Amino acid sequence: MKKRHWKKYVLVFAVVIIAGGMIIYSRLSKNLEKLVNEPVQNISLQEIEDGSYEGDYKAFPVTVKLNVEVKDHKMVKIAILKHDNGKGKSAEEITGDIIEKQSLDVDIVSGATYSSKVILKAVEDALVNR
Repeated sequence: MKKRHWKKYVLVFAVVIIAGGMIIYSRLSKNLEKLVNEPVQNISLQEIEDGSYEGDYKAFPVTVKLNVEVKDHKMVKIAILKHDNGKGKSAEEITGDIIEKQSLDVDIVSGATYSSKVILKAVEDALVNR
């Protein structure tokens, strides 16, 4: 008799795990979809004094903390201090595009959409909340 009960426990456990996974996946998908549609404002660098500005942005599961160095109203360096990214490491190349164009209006790195957007939002944070 006791041998049959373990099957019920395994079934209940499996249902709980599957339901939990579905809830997490749904929440994650909504969070990332919101991120993709989040606008990034372009910053007037003429208003930015020389200095080093730290910014961060989180959109689970991606987190970025970075430092933007400004000299003569130009971004001269963007140093990524922390990037929890999953498979989005290649998005870090977007910092070169930002510096080259002196703008946050750059193309997203293909295959690293979420990390690219989080990096853009972190640069925006650094320059807006300086």
